[in-house]
Amino acid sequence: MPEGHTIHRLARDQRADLVGRPVEAVAGQERFRSGAERLHGQVLRKAEAWGKHLFHTYDSGDVLHVHLGLIGKWLRRTDDPRPEPISTTRLRLAGDDAAWDLTGPMVCSVVSPDEKAAVVAKLGPDPLRRDGDPERMWAKVHRSSKSIGLLVMEQDVVAGIGNVYRSELLNIVGVDPRRPGTAVTREEFDALWAETVRQLRLGVRRGKIVTMGQDELGRPISKLRRGEGRYAYKQEVCGRCHTVLDVYPIAGRTTWSCPVCQPR
Repeated sequence: MPEGHTIHRLARDQRADLVGRPVEAVAGQERFRSGAERLHGQVLRKAEAWGKHLFHTYDSGDVLHVHLGLIGKWLRRTDDPRPEPISTTRLRLAGDDAAWDLTGPMVCSVVSPDEKAAVVAKLGPDPLRRDGDPERMWAKVHRSSKSIGLLVMEQDVVAGIGNVYRSELLNIVGVDPRRPGTAVTREEFDALWAETVRQLRLGVRRGKIVTMGQDELGRPISKLRRGEGRYAYKQEVCGRCHTVLDVYPIAGRTTWSCPVCQPR
């Protein structure tokens, strides 16, 4: 499932292509035909991300809400002439120079501002947003007996972190994912929040999750193969100390941690 940096990057790119002009909205699937017709011709005023959720706000007040889920994708198209949307295209949004085709989303619906607010109200702070408040996350973490590895994946605790960033961030700050939230110190939490903001911003800029520093990589980021440049996620040994990693499930998702860098 795409993590928060991907959705913020999509919002940024779609703002550049579509905001401030009437949008051509077409559905390749009957299930969203009426939604596309409702948006067609409206001026897109804002495209923004909150965690793994993408919101487009139009001049009528209508809001397009998209959550990609496990298989959803946005594809940017610049072909001219542009072919008609195919049967797997839930929605195409087109401007003057580019179009965006949406396929396979878990959520794609036109909602009211109040319905959008209800979705956002259930989410924790987003470290990539200017209004992301770490105190809201801390209030839940330090009172919880759940493991920190579970808490950082719960979207009502912090919005946008998925399984890759979970293993990477906790490795970088030296916290074992199995440690209860109540046992995470304020100093450790502050380090975790700061590193989360830093890494997610890098993810937006690079378009991929590479957590290692350039001096550790040995070659340019553009030359890395998929999955390279990470300390823990799907690695055999720790990228920091080269100790064999512990591998175990937390809430049904595989987690990697280092017994040396993240002592229990």
